[in-house]
Amino acid sequence: MQIEVVKSKIHRVSVTGADLDYVGSITLDDNLMEASGIIPGERVYIVNVNNGERFDTYSISGGKGTGAVVLNGPAARKVQKGDIIIIIAYASLTPEEAQTFKPRIIFPNEVTNLIR
Repeated sequence: MQIEVVKSKIHRVSVTGADLDYVGSITLDDNLMEASGIIPGERVYIVNVNNGERFDTYSISGGKGTGAVVLNGPAARKVQKGDIIIIIAYASLTPEEAQTFKPRIIFPNEVTNLIR
């Protein structure tokens, strides 16, 4: 049996843009991705603190040090620039693995999205 556990979490970052005319996804600063352990193409779950929206998409690279947190495609309808969001990635583990697994949770600066 496998269970889903939090693998990575980027806690409270500011949306820097919303691009409706894009195929889809969330563009993230590479520093955020590396620090949290999220890789390009990975499925991520988004929680919008401002309006309560919850949805999933996949991550793409936004370059190092850009502070980018941009929702693309239809997901752009669920956020506004400046909204605070939480980004979560999950992993499937056995219950035994989950007992000792430690998620990577980061708390970037909410204004700049840079790692403290």
